[in-house]
Order: sequence, then C-alpha cells, then structure tokens
Amino acid sequence: MENVIIFANGHLNDGIAVRQALERPALLMAADGGANLALKMDYLVSVVIGDMDSIFPETLTHLEAQGAEVLRFPMEKNETDLELALREAVRRGARWIRLIGAVGNRLDQTMANVYLMNLPELAAVDVRIVAGRQTIWLLPPGDHVLLGEVGDTLSLIPISGDVTGITTSGLKYVLREDRLAFGPARGVSNVIIQAEPQVHIAAGILMVVHTVGRA
Repeated sequence: MENVIIFANGHLNDGIAVRQALERPALLMAADGGANLALKMDYLVSVVIGDMDSIFPETLTHLEAQGAEVLRFPMEKNETDLELALREAVRRGARWIRLIGAVGNRLDQTMANVYLMNLPELAAVDVRIVAGRQTIWLLPPGDHVLLGEVGDTLSLIPISGDVTGITTSGLKYVLREDRLAFGPARGVSNVIIQAEPQVHIAAGILMVVHTVGRA
C-alpha cells in the first residue's frame, strides 16, 4: 500500500488537516497506544506495532479479534514505537505517510517525532504530521512548491543549524538568497498571498508548519 496513515500515542488534535488526511484511502497503522486514539476516532487499524506498553488491553483484544496484525517488540530498544511504525510503513512500500497523534504533552516526544521525518529511509516519501488545522513537514535543499490557500499561515523554521540560500515566492514576507539562522524566530507566521508558494533552499533543512487560515 503506497498510502499509510499512522496513529501515534499523542493528543487527538482533530481538525481539518486531520480529516483531509483521513479522506485518502490508506493502510491504517498504529504505533502502540496510537491504536487507542484511532479507536476513539472510530477507525480500526490493520497493523499495530510496538512494545504494547500503552495500548489498552481491551483495545488490543478488540484488534486481535478483528484480525489486525500485531508486531511486538521488547520495551528496551533503541527506537520509539513511532520510528518502528515508520520503518515498517516504508518496508511495505509507502510513498505517502501522514502521522496523527504525533503532537502531545511531552515536548521531547513531539520534537523527536518531527526529527523522525528526516530518517534516510523517508527521503523519497511524502511524510507529514497533521494536527488540528496544522500540517508539519521538512524541506531539504532543493526547489519546493507548497500547497495552501491565500491567507493561510506558513512558518519556516531552521532545524539543522543555519539554513542558507533561501528564496521564496508567494509569501507576504519574501526571502531572496537569504539565511534563516538557527535560533531567531524570523521565519514564523508568514502568510500565503498567492497559490502554490515556492521555496528554494541551497543548504540546510527547514521545518514547515502550515496552518489553515490565520494562526
């Protein structure tokens, strides 16, 4: 299955970005306790993966009764359950992945989930976090055409140190062969002023946070 949606064990954060992702036919997977979140949203996952320390026993029993595939791993491991799920999705041929519940009340986990999108195996995969009205993804060096409506909020945040050679079009605040330094909040809360804004990056990685409407 080329399209995969993975439920992580974070907050529900339901909203338009989440609902739009769920409209696409996809294999539904859960990283451990993400299965609880999926069931709360009335979605039954086909695959659950992890050490099974946060999935509710009744959820696991229900999934097994429905024929879901359960991939168990030890609690003491180097990877988070979401990392395991991402690697499994790639192994199954995923080319489009959306992560639901990847934002929660643990900042360390949320930040780690953002950085997971930079796994080498995901270089050719369209992988994004969706939460409420927001979609979050990473931009490597190169030319990129972004989706969004006029008036939407778009933030460009360097996460790999300084990001250089940035040129943008279609945004209210334009960059021309410019630099976004790691630390200052210069790239936050820009606004889309024309359809399909474009971003060119010479070096470094930007995190994009797209918010439907004004943030």
